[in-house]
Amino acid sequence: MTTTSSCEAAIARRIRHGRGLEPADLVIKGARVLDIVTATLFESDIAISGDTIVGVFADYEGRETIDGRGLTVVPGFIDAHLHIESSLLTPSEFERCVLPHGVTTAIWDPHEIANVLGAAGLDYALQTAEAAVMDIRVNLSSCVPASPLETSGARLEVDDLLPFRGHPKVIGLAEFMNFPGVLGGDPGCLAKLAAFQSGHIDGHAPLLRGKDLNGYLSAGIRTDHEANNYDEAFEKLRKGMSVLIRESSIAKDLHALWRLITPETSAFIGFCTDDRNPVEIAEEGHIDHMIRWTIAQGVEPAHVYRVASWGAANAFGLRDRGLVAPGKRADLVLLSDYEGCRVEHVIAGGRLATPELFASRVVTPPVGLDSMKAESVVAGDLVTRGGSGKRPVIGVVPGKIVTERLEVHLSAVDGIVAADPANDVLAVAVVARHGVNRNIGRGFVSGFGLAKGAIASSVGHDSHNICVVGASAEDMAAAVNRVIELGGGFVVAAGAEIHAELALPLAGLMSLEPHEVVREKLLVLRAAASSLGCTLSEPFLQAAFLPLAVIPHLKLTDFGLVDVDKFEVIPS
Repeated sequence: MTTTSSCEAAIARRIRHGRGLEPADLVIKGARVLDIVTATLFESDIAISGDTIVGVFADYEGRETIDGRGLTVVPGFIDAHLHIESSLLTPSEFERCVLPHGVTTAIWDPHEIANVLGAAGLDYALQTAEAAVMDIRVNLSSCVPASPLETSGARLEVDDLLPFRGHPKVIGLAEFMNFPGVLGGDPGCLAKLAAFQSGHIDGHAPLLRGKDLNGYLSAGIRTDHEANNYDEAFEKLRKGMSVLIRESSIAKDLHALWRLITPETSAFIGFCTDDRNPVEIAEEGHIDHMIRWTIAQGVEPAHVYRVASWGAANAFGLRDRGLVAPGKRADLVLLSDYEGCRVEHVIAGGRLATPELFASRVVTPPVGLDSMKAESVVAGDLVTRGGSGKRPVIGVVPGKIVTERLEVHLSAVDGIVAADPANDVLAVAVVARHGVNRNIGRGFVSGFGLAKGAIASSVGHDSHNICVVGASAEDMAAAVNRVIELGGGFVVAAGAEIHAELALPLAGLMSLEPHEVVREKLLVLRAAASSLGCTLSEPFLQAAFLPLAVIPHLKLTDFGLVDVDKFEVIPS
């Protein structure tokens, strides 16, 4: 704990360093610096005292120096909304993976682990945030469970969240996914909204427009990352929301929304990844990828960097960062290519990010290693029974988490409705895994392209039951049972044999292995799925969103098929 006297001493020291009365702790010499305020570049030294910038627009001496000649310094990048769990990595591995890409602040909604472990998941999130090199901030998960139409591992009411509200790493309330509950004045929703009116409340309102959007915003909700078309996003901006442009491993909205970024709007927009795994991070990048791609479209680089730093900081009330200026947190990215966003060095809280710095961290022990409580299944548990005829089928839209509602004629044999792989209609099932019940939801999905075999995942947003997609019930059962044996994970099965797997034992969501190993295993899984005919570039995370019953239009939970537009289970 920082005492008043030590705080006063640190401030006095920063003043002396800023005035140049004694050498600063660290000085970047002779760099080109981006002024976010005026959107211009200037040459200067940058002086750092502890974790704070204390000098620019001047020459400085430092106890340590970095040669900045030929480099451009910009503020550290902020991922304005993400679920670290969806990286499939522990938080310590996540930051080791993304900090070299310039991400110095991450706004984490630990919604996934909270749905599995409840308050214990929030405890884990905050412990790991305190131990991190980068600044991980936490928004407390507002919707656990995400909807009443599935079986979750936990339930968090307002009284469960209040003990965490004053934690120094907590910003406010995370994405309020239950927008029908908000609009309908649900008492539980209103209680949470009332408790966090003095802090930040994050939004989640796909396709919400007009007067309903006005009502939603009137609850004090201020950000949204679910807009995937320009008109919707522009309306939200004009109505005072900070729009967080998302580019995840599945939901790729940057192409539709980059034109929002102008000199007038850039302070009200942020970038976020939501759910991005190590394959895309290694191949494309993280926030740096979004910056690089947007600049390539012809947007003035200074405004893009403003979105990646000040725009996101502004959205969440983080007034101590987002500028290269005295008194701001020393989160800096040193670029060898300004327009190409090529990261050379990263400084996080005044410390140069190095392998030695990562090695010095205290790693939080894993939790939820016994969270998999599902019982094994047989093929007959996963089939849909009934007669021939038209049935609702989930239509996957590649690159989106919104799904279509299709109507497809399917044939039945001996009272069992058959999948039709030849026409890209596969069986899908969601198996409850929290030990609350033995529910199994059954249905059909189009868009995966599997000719045979099955893929299964214990990552199933947001309650994280087991989701399995396949051409045969036997292979689906084999995949589900292997996921159970692993304590959670991804599995590809065919011919009743396991072809590839990745264990995710931490709450059934995260690997305990280094990000390099996770990446390689994901590539093997993708290749195995592709060999069975899968046409999706990222089938596992696409499968993980099939149970997300707060995103239109048709989803499947352990309760059965859900008409999200009506927010009700479709009678079987």
